[in-house]
Amino acid sequence: MTNNTIIENTKAFVYQSLKDAEGGHDWFHIQRVYNNSKLISKTEQVDGFVVALGALLHDIADSKFHDGDETVGPRIAREFLFKQNVDSIIIEHVINIIENISYNKSLEKGAKFKSPELDVIQDADRLDAIGAIGIARCFNYGGFKNRKLFDPSIKPNMNMTKEEYKKSEAPTINHFYEKLLLLKDKMNTKTGKRIAEQRHKYMEIFLDQFYAEWDGKR
Repeated sequence: MTNNTIIENTKAFVYQSLKDAEGGHDWFHIQRVYNNSKLISKTEQVDGFVVALGALLHDIADSKFHDGDETVGPRIAREFLFKQNVDSIIIEHVINIIENISYNKSLEKGAKFKSPELDVIQDADRLDAIGAIGIARCFNYGGFKNRKLFDPSIKPNMNMTKEEYKKSEAPTINHFYEKLLLLKDKMNTKTGKRIAEQRHKYMEIFLDQFYAEWDGKR
């Protein structure tokens, strides 16, 4: 099979797998990350085939929806790519991307896998977590988990371990401080950093309006 055929097969597989998933982690999230990855790749020296497969499969089984099990996604991706007769070196690269892309991975200590392709997809994924869509996704997931919008008595935890982060049930607004507002300074690529600046400012404006409305000032 050609690379283009494998990419189209991967799109179809991911669509069928995630079309009914939670709204912030469904097929449309994958599609946005895939498109962002292609945009960022234009200014980076990367393997476009690896980027395409990594972007499409990065959330094939998010651990949040599998009782925290981080092995499900890599296993499903590996099985699918093997059936597509993808070269073993590329499969391992894609699996490493899936295993290292998430924000909670950055909370672990020790050496981590890095590659230019991971940098691109990670930026694309993080861009979808900020700005207008990031805000929508944040509150959608908070509603999905039946979390409070905001509770002034519960302060953000800025020093969480990976396990604390994964088990957190804090109000949705806290997530802005514990993750979303930190992403701008964690971008890997020039394009990612440029786009993140504008989306970051939009979140700051939103929070200013949110607190003004909460306190009945505006």
